[in-house]
Amino acid sequence: MADRPARQRERTATGLEDRTIPTELPGRGGATEDRARPRTVRRLGQPFDRQNPFMVGFVATVGVLLALALAAAVYSIRGTLVLVFLALFIAVGLEPAVSFFTRHRVRRSFAVLIVVFLATAVVAVFVYSAISPIQHEINELTKQVPKWRAEIASGKGTIGQIARQLHLSDYLGGKSTGSLADDLATGALGAGKIVLSAVSDFLIVVVLTIYFLAALPAIKGFVSHLVPESRRRRFVVLSDEVLAGVGGYLLGNLFTSLIAGLGTFFWATVFGIPYPILLGLLVAFFDLIPVVGSTIAGVIVSLVALVVSLPVAASTAAFYVAYRFVEDYLLVPRVMRHAVNVSPVLTVLAVVVGGALLGIIGALVAIPIAAGIKLVVEQTVFPRLDNS
Repeated sequence: MADRPARQRERTATGLEDRTIPTELPGRGGATEDRARPRTVRRLGQPFDRQNPFMVGFVATVGVLLALALAAAVYSIRGTLVLVFLALFIAVGLEPAVSFFTRHRVRRSFAVLIVVFLATAVVAVFVYSAISPIQHEINELTKQVPKWRAEIASGKGTIGQIARQLHLSDYLGGKSTGSLADDLATGALGAGKIVLSAVSDFLIVVVLTIYFLAALPAIKGFVSHLVPESRRRRFVVLSDEVLAGVGGYLLGNLFTSLIAGLGTFFWATVFGIPYPILLGLLVAFFDLIPVVGSTIAGVIVSLVALVVSLPVAASTAAFYVAYRFVEDYLLVPRVMRHAVNVSPVLTVLAVVVGGALLGIIGALVAIPIAAGIKLVVEQTVFPRLDNS
């Protein structure tokens, strides 16, 4: 009995003190009895050492695995993320048009509907102008197919001589063991999948753009509340300037594309080049792509002009070379001066890098992103370096 306090102190020091909890049981007349039952409760010991090498290695491994899983998930939905980013970019670009109507006391929902209606009208005109030429070419192709088959079978004519020189007469004429119909069916199925995917992507971008346009003020407010209050005002000012630059760039690009489309329409009408409306809309669409868009459009229109004559095609090519000079050195600098302030070297580098990363979409959004990064660096990094 004498050594009980010593043992008690030893157990307390090691954190393993045993406590005997008395149990009250009803006895006779409501009295209670104390029975020393051996119910042992152990106190918490020392906390786990987080600096243990095993613990550090385990946490680091779990962190790396989670980072890899997140990267794999983002990579698997990269196509969807690109569509979301494109819809947000278009919504930001159309925001000045919506703001124009809201400043004239039009509710934002109706302003969004008006802008969407105008954009849909432009797309509808493009599709309607393309239906007639496509239908005409399909009818001409249908008429020429029997003639081409006869030339291939006989080995005469331009198509027959080419097929004979390439040793494709038996295959194209249906005499080989391979099935041309099966190959064409497989190709048509693949083309149908591509068209269906393109249509679905287009609808996704349209729907997301409408939602982003309607909820853009709420999105801006939510993002600004993620910034600490001490820096929130400056963040709002910088973000408004960046978004205004993006919107101004897109509207300026649309203006230059409109001029390119109208110039193509009048040129094709004067020289009798077929499908002037379709070619004008096609040039306006390609001109939205910086640096290379108008060049690609000029090559397409020049090839179509070969239907008229070789001199007309050469004149068309010269016209687009001259227009490219006017657009790059006279029109674009004046239009973009009030939208973005980016040097030509940075413009070319941004377009090249954006095109390498995201293709045409990357080239389209590269310049406003570069302008936004330049603005943020000038307003945040440079003053801090100057004061250091």
